[in-house]
Amino acid sequence: MSAANMQPGSTLDVLLDIELPVTLRFGRTQMLLREVVELGTGSVIDFGQGAKEPVEVMVNGRVVARGEAVMVQGNYGVRIAEIESRRQPAATSGATPDGGIGLTSGAE
Repeated sequence: MSAANMQPGSTLDVLLDIELPVTLRFGRTQMLLREVVELGTGSVIDFGQGAKEPVEVMVNGRVVARGEAVMVQGNYGVRIAEIESRRQPAATSGATPDGGIGLTSGAE
């Protein structure tokens, strides 16, 4: 089927059925190789202060949302609190005519 013969919205419908890897990142820590080798079933990794950070939802290796870990009927889940945006409004992220970075406050 050529692009000219496709109905509006049908291109997007095809893309919506593509499977992508989704990863949840609960925190980060640094460990010595010796400590990693000693890990086994039932081992606990302490994230220290990092445990207070939001859970990051990653799609295809890129952070797309942040939230908090929750229990739903005995299963773990993530309640989304923030959606990451790749697009910045032109008025807040564009360069000024003199080459500097322009920032706006939203109150005009």
